[in-house]
Order: sequence, then structure tokens, then C-alpha cells
Amino acid sequence: MKQMLVHGSQDALQTAIVQNGHLVEFDMEKGDTTGRLVGSVYKGKVMNVLPGMQAAFVDIGLAKNAFLYIDDVLHPHLERQPKEKPPITDLLSHGQELIVQIVKEPLGGKGARVTTHYSLPGRFLVYMPHADYIGVSKKVGSESERTRLRLTGDEIREQGEGVILRTAAEGEANAALDADITLLRERWRDIERRAANSAAPCELHREASLPQRLVRDFLSAETDEIWIDDRRRYAEMEQLVKDMAPAMLPRLKQYRHPEPMFDRYRIKAQLNEAFERRIRLGSGGDLVWDTTEALTVIDVNTGKYVGTSDLEDTVFRTNMEAAEQIARLLRLRDTGGIIIIDFIDMELDRHREEVLQRLETLIKQDRTKCQVVGWTKLGLLELTRKKVRETAHTQRIEACSVCKGKGKVPAAPMLT
Repeated sequence: MKQMLVHGSQDALQTAIVQNGHLVEFDMEKGDTTGRLVGSVYKGKVMNVLPGMQAAFVDIGLAKNAFLYIDDVLHPHLERQPKEKPPITDLLSHGQELIVQIVKEPLGGKGARVTTHYSLPGRFLVYMPHADYIGVSKKVGSESERTRLRLTGDEIREQGEGVILRTAAEGEANAALDADITLLRERWRDIERRAANSAAPCELHREASLPQRLVRDFLSAETDEIWIDDRRRYAEMEQLVKDMAPAMLPRLKQYRHPEPMFDRYRIKAQLNEAFERRIRLGSGGDLVWDTTEALTVIDVNTGKYVGTSDLEDTVFRTNMEAAEQIARLLRLRDTGGIIIIDFIDMELDRHREEVLQRLETLIKQDRTKCQVVGWTKLGLLELTRKKVRETAHTQRIEACSVCKGKGKVPAAPMLT
């Protein structure tokens, strides 16, 4: 059972994805925003070109200038890029105006990261005006369907355009895919028209709001129910589903139970548990989760779990349970960057391999790009997860005014 829960209020819109009663994803959009920055398109002006970094800073109208690396200036198709990268000064100059798209939101003291590899996501495909290639989602398993989608993509695109067929395109008629790319192509042309008639810096296109992204990115045949507890949000979602996925309309339901929806489904309780530093496992073991600016370290412990047979079996079962919980929490906490997992030491190589394979299988369900690097020489498991915005964890907390976020205060007065 996969359910989408949408809770609306005057201050914010909160959404939760629940699988078999377990919260796996959570998102929130405050009332004073019209959508996240990632995916938004701007006309910017180059303020600094840094030959030593092969990068430039671009003013796009935000508080801090955006960062543009040379790889994001070269052709989006790797085969079209030169074998040796030219100097950034050959491509960009001070005062130059160009269209850029945000790929990573401002984090901490850093400005946004931008690219000239533009992409506009639709319901069934991602449109890339200058990429000149066709891709198909890896989650489309049937080889015959992959071939059909690839051929269809080649038929509906124009010369020089790039298309990635999304998982939602599986089984869809060619006419639906053609309508999707036509809409996105016109959206891009509108962006170009705005850029031609606007002075930099300015916003040309804002990424879709949370309700639109829910229908576009989350809604699939695997979704059994969509519950919405706010009448106005229900009417908005109903219209979006009618326009973008009419076959899913019977699954849309308005929540009318007297008990608050998030209380009934234990969303608040699960969120509080998920964002603790120490997270208990069902068996009695636990995870200790520590995060820095660039690195997250997760320590696995047997805790109160003593097993039933021998030590190796106890350790293996704890690690397998931890792998499942970690895969869920990475999505729920929206953890990005380098992640190091200190599983409990296992004597048998086959147990280490099973834990690795289990984690690899589970992270395939993650919509955010995630890669298991493997075991280090010290027996730690390393993986990476793409970081595109402020994590859900940092959105929910602020640094303590006493310890300034260190988590510790002096035990005695400091000597002067």
C-alpha cells in the first residue's frame, strides 16, 4: 500500500509518502514561497571569471552570485565536448549576459550552482533544448518498451533537441508523449522570448510549485491513494490530476475524519523519530547519525539486541535491518553528499556482500541520484547522494543559542 498524504494550512503545505504504514518521504513548502529554486531559469550577468578555478560567478538577482563551472558551459552531450577543456576565458567574459538554470540551491554561505545544460521536466519526459540525445529511464525494465520509447523519442524531437523518457512514459501512447514535448518546447521558446526582451539579472521561469511537482513526479500507477485534508488544496489537486493524469482521478480522496490526518498516520511521530541523533531499530539495535557540512557518518550498534544463535548471526541480522532503515532515512531526511556507514564488523564475506546488495537494491527506489561506492580498506561502506538543496533536517532545526550548534557546552568556566 502506497499512499500520498497532503496537509494544507495557511502557513505551509506538507506532503508525506507512506508505504505500508512507514513514512518514506516528506516535503514542505512554506506559504511565502512559490516553489523551490532548483529548476528555475534566469537571465544572468557574468561578474567574475576565475581562470584558476575554470569557473565564473554570475549575478542572477539572488543574495549571492551563482557559481558556473566550465563543465556546465560546454556542450551538454559529453561526446560533443572537446577532449581538452578550453580556458574559461575563451567561453565567458565579464559583463556577458546568458541564460542559466539552477541545479543546486544556495547552501550555507554558498550561492546557487547554475548550468547552461537546460532541462524542463514534464509528466512523461524531460525536454533538453540543446542536448541532442535520447535517454530512457533505467526503471523501465522491458527491453521492447525501452526500444519503443527510444524510437518514439526520436520521432517527436526536433533536430538538436534532447529527450529523456521518464518511468511514467511506460505504456503511454505516442500522442501523449508528443503532446508533452510540444508543451515543453513552447515553454522553452517562451523563456527565450522573455530573455530577449529582459535585462539581466531577472527570473525567466520558476520551477513548479509543490502540488504540481507531486502530480508530475510522484503520482504513478504504484500510488494507491492520495488523501488531502484541505478543501482548497483538494480542488487544486483535482484540477491538476484531471489535466496531467486523469486516469488517477479515482484515487484522489478528501480526508474528512475528525482526527487530524498526520496524527492518524503517525506522521509527526515518525518524523520526530527519524530526525533523532540515535534511531532505534525494531530488533533493539540502533543507529547513531552525525552530519557535518559535507559528510554524514552513520554508526550501527547491536544495542539491546542479543540474537538467538551466535554472534555472527546477530551482527548480520542487525546490519541487514540497519541497511533497510538507512535507505529509508536517506530519502526521508534528504541527506546529501558523502555518506559513511560503520556497519558492525562481519567475519563472513558473503554476509558483507548480502548487506551491500541489499542496500544497493533499496536505494534504487530513491528518486535522487545515489551511488554505493563500496567497502573501504577500513571496513566502512561509502556512498554518495546528490545534494541539491538544504536538507529536511536543517529546515526543521536551528542552531542552539548556547552551544552554537556544537551540541556541547563547557563543563566549567573557561580560564582567562
